[in-house]
Amino acid sequence: DSFDILGDGVKELLVGRDDGMIEIYTFESADDPVLRHDYALSESIASIQGGCVGKDGYDEILAATYSGWLTGLTTEPVHREGGSGEELKLSQEMQNKISSLRNELEQLQIKVLQEREKYQQSSNSSTAVSSVPAFSVNDKFTLNKDDASYSLILEVQTAIDNVLVQSDVPLDLLDVEKNSAVVSFSSCDSE
Repeated sequence: DSFDILGDGVKELLVGRDDGMIEIYTFESADDPVLRHDYALSESIASIQGGCVGKDGYDEILAATYSGWLTGLTTEPVHREGGSGEELKLSQEMQNKISSLRNELEQLQIKVLQEREKYQQSSNSSTAVSSVPAFSVNDKFTLNKDDASYSLILEVQTAIDNVLVQSDVPLDLLDVEKNSAVVSFSSCDSE
């Protein structure tokens, strides 16, 4: 997207990447764009948009991720400073909103506990049937021209415990920055 997130009268380029990076580029001259800010998310970005969403006067970047989460980055200051001896006073509307959110959170926690107990009871019964939930896999296998290697990127909406790669030809696995995997090799039976 292109949006004036810095408020300088010139639109910046907002980029959401497959690796979870959100980047803001400025065009300070006629040359190449300059990276001004970046932020890393834990999953790939499906869509990105700039605008005023949460509070008047403070622009935001909204990013939708692969699993459907919406993440917002705002220009609103996180901390407000008060003078010496000043106490932070919340308006009645804000106090009501906080109270309402706390009540909703308590109700959701009770509902989760009830559903968990119901699941435990049904899974312990003799007529229980187990099934593997269906989930989609976001995968990419792309050539990196710089070092003549391929990048295999797997993204699933659940934890990935094991990935098995089988090949008829010898493979060298290269380590990358974001990799937290433990790699083990085993020879394949020729049959």
